[in-house]
Amino acid sequence: MLTYDDLKSLPETVAGPSYDVRKVTSGIVHFGVGNFFRAHLGYYVDRALALPDQHHWGITGVGLRSGGNSDRKAEEFRAQEGLYSLTEIAANGKAEIRVMGCLKDYLQAPDEPEKVLALLADKATKIISMTITEGGYNIDETTGEFRTSLPAVQEDLANPQKPGTVFGFVVEGLRRRREAGHGGLTIMSCDNLRHNGDVSRKAFVGYARAVDADLADWIDQNVTFPNAMVDRITPSVSDEDKAKLNERSGLKDLQPLLSEDFIQWVIEDKFAAGRPAFEKVGVEFTDQVSAYEHAKIRMLNSSHLILSAAGMLLNLKLVDEVLGEPRVHKFVDSVLEKDVIPTLKAPPGVDLHKYKSTLLTRFSNAAMADQVARIASDATSKAQVFWTETVRAVLEGGRDRTRIVYCMALLLELLRGKNEKGEKIALQEPFLSEDQLKIAASDDFLESINLPAFDSWRDLLTSEIKKEIAHNRELIRKDGVLSSLPV
Repeated sequence: MLTYDDLKSLPETVAGPSYDVRKVTSGIVHFGVGNFFRAHLGYYVDRALALPDQHHWGITGVGLRSGGNSDRKAEEFRAQEGLYSLTEIAANGKAEIRVMGCLKDYLQAPDEPEKVLALLADKATKIISMTITEGGYNIDETTGEFRTSLPAVQEDLANPQKPGTVFGFVVEGLRRRREAGHGGLTIMSCDNLRHNGDVSRKAFVGYARAVDADLADWIDQNVTFPNAMVDRITPSVSDEDKAKLNERSGLKDLQPLLSEDFIQWVIEDKFAAGRPAFEKVGVEFTDQVSAYEHAKIRMLNSSHLILSAAGMLLNLKLVDEVLGEPRVHKFVDSVLEKDVIPTLKAPPGVDLHKYKSTLLTRFSNAAMADQVARIASDATSKAQVFWTETVRAVLEGGRDRTRIVYCMALLLELLRGKNEKGEKIALQEPFLSEDQLKIAASDDFLESINLPAFDSWRDLLTSEIKKEIAHNRELIRKDGVLSSLPV
């Protein structure tokens, strides 16, 4: 295992903390200690700790589950005193390895609830951050409000001083904080979610209002929720991967971590009780976070979805393999260059053409082994979020629609549930009904256009465009993806 004593004699190829890890104290409490958090927020905090007078910004991690893998994770973090190694690999194969010392402690909320609540109420805690997944905020998609009907939330509401959910823990911690007169702090979402600060505010204030309206008002007035855009590819790490990472580093790390060399964090500078010197370690502060979110969704996420649909039909497993097909590469490049960039307003100081090149380089990074099936899951919902503005801009603007129409055909062929060889695809479409899945699997090209994947631009689908979609599906069936791509 990796311990503080090992920092004295790290291998030559491994960088260690340039600060005294023993002097670091906790100022951040983070819920959801996964790989992305450790490679993203942990990365930035680690660098900030190396600056003067920043030692009080260490992180205490909190897990919301116990048993099985959660217990193992807790044991390993504690055994290593929070240390872990990060291997960053560029698309050209160059690797940099460093040991991170930002994680000061790890608590399991179900087993140590009072410790967690005391920490949240502690005056030294200035930021509560989280990576609880995009769907973890419990917001009703129809009303836009926090759902109190969830059984786990109902349990917390029945006994708010003994919480089990992240909402219950944070709000009870804030109640105790208010009683102690310690003032507000910042709740910071690190999830890949548009307007994540606004969503967080709705979730936590919504839960608080169901507990105590006065407490909800206090939170609304004293706690800040900055919006942020986060970006870094951080794949899962199997036991086999761990062995390979440790072989490369020469360490005996129980929790080694892998990521690409690219990282980005754009956030509003709205911190109620101070923050690390993030501006000195590469974090971008702006009041126009939505512009960066916009660019990421229309360029990164939209092209990811194209690659995943093509990859599933071609029976390729990894994103870099799909992009390695020259015709696919050329097609994705053309969609971004001809359909997206001309209809997208760039964020301040961002060159969209350079951003496009960076994305394609990142997608080609074989070391990430990014799974096509992961990206293709819930394609129906993703298309409405990632493709809508580009589709509408092209169709409403009377632009060349060849590539966009082909993308629609590609998506419907994915939803059909069979690859080019006629083999069944394991679809993950949680929001399609059984009847809709039957329509998707049928050979009625025109009826399948009525599936909800196209709801956000259905009003623009003329009979001529529908015929073009059907024709492209016929070409994909007859000639295959690579031959039918309009490049």
